[in-house]
Amino acid sequence: MLNSNVNIYGKEWLEVVFDSKNKSYGAYELRQRNGANTARALLIASAAFILLFLMPKIVNLLNTSSVEQMPKADIPVTMQDPPPINPEVLIPLPIQPPAAKEDQTKFAQPIVREDKLVEDDQPPSIEDLKNSNPGQQTIAGVPDGDLVIVSPPGDGPKQAAVIEDNTAYDAITIEVQPSFRGGINKFYDYLRSSVRYPAIAMEQGIQGKVFVSFIVERDGTLTDIQVLRKLGGGTDEEAIRVLKASPAWNPGIQNGKKVRVKFNIPISFFLTQ
Repeated sequence: MLNSNVNIYGKEWLEVVFDSKNKSYGAYELRQRNGANTARALLIASAAFILLFLMPKIVNLLNTSSVEQMPKADIPVTMQDPPPINPEVLIPLPIQPPAAKEDQTKFAQPIVREDKLVEDDQPPSIEDLKNSNPGQQTIAGVPDGDLVIVSPPGDGPKQAAVIEDNTAYDAITIEVQPSFRGGINKFYDYLRSSVRYPAIAMEQGIQGKVFVSFIVERDGTLTDIQVLRKLGGGTDEEAIRVLKASPAWNPGIQNGKKVRVKFNIPISFFLTQ
């Protein structure tokens, strides 16, 4: 029975395996050098790993040493004096305003002083300002001078912001209710001539009234058309169609202005015998 403690990589086991076999074959040599090859490979791999791990530190150390070895240069800094002022260059004089056509009287700001110190800068009298304008100094007018406006221009009359009233008033509480142009009878004539009895409602014998609501806009058009009580059979849709095609109404009036008014009416659908 084979001993389990025998090392299959040992030379004794190798000799047993290759007994009476051709040992010059490559397998025998590889098995014989297996331990040395494994140790050499492990050593090379460990050295490569350590070298790669320390490479950034080595490079940083080399760069630091090279920078420290660079000689420092002393560069002198000199300040130049500003160029001399050319006396021939004339300083521009302040621009004087154009001569005014009207006389101007100096109007000094009032300053509180003692009576004995008050000598000049007396405020002009009303007589002085009747034929002249107040200014910074007293200047005689020139006949062909420019017309100078002393007071700043105003913004003109200010108009209050117009806020548009989009409230939909109830027709009962409005001062002047909306009305169909020509009267309510004209509106009923329009409905009788425009309403088309739906075929489904005729077949099913549906009759009654469709209650609708709408808003009469400030220009008389009808908007926000809604069915409040339905009848069915296509009558609701027909009522909306007729109102959308309605001619313009006279808008409602509140506080003397045209406003939006909500209006409710019934539209009847009855079959004639």
